[in-house]
Amino acid sequence: MGVVLYYFLVVVIVIYTVSALIYIIRLVKGPSIPDRVLALDALSFDLAVFLALFSLLLQKPVMVSGIIPLVLWIHAVDIYVSKYLEAREMGE
Repeated sequence: MGVVLYYFLVVVIVIYTVSALIYIIRLVKGPSIPDRVLALDALSFDLAVFLALFSLLLQKPVMVSGIIPLVLWIHAVDIYVSKYLEAREMGE
């Protein structure tokens, strides 16, 4: 791996870590349930990208196989929560 690519990955991983901290703050302090759900969703996809970049940095392609179930789980949770929130709005 080239030196430029290595430093680029390190900088991008730091940026994703900072954004994850911002998502966690929004998750804790979110004024409403949809804000918290959106923060959790963004944090989950941020985690998936972080794992992909980290596996690229470590040159371990085996780690990528763990990302696929994570992304599928995130998608399933998105569908479940959106159906729950939609049913709750229609019931009011």
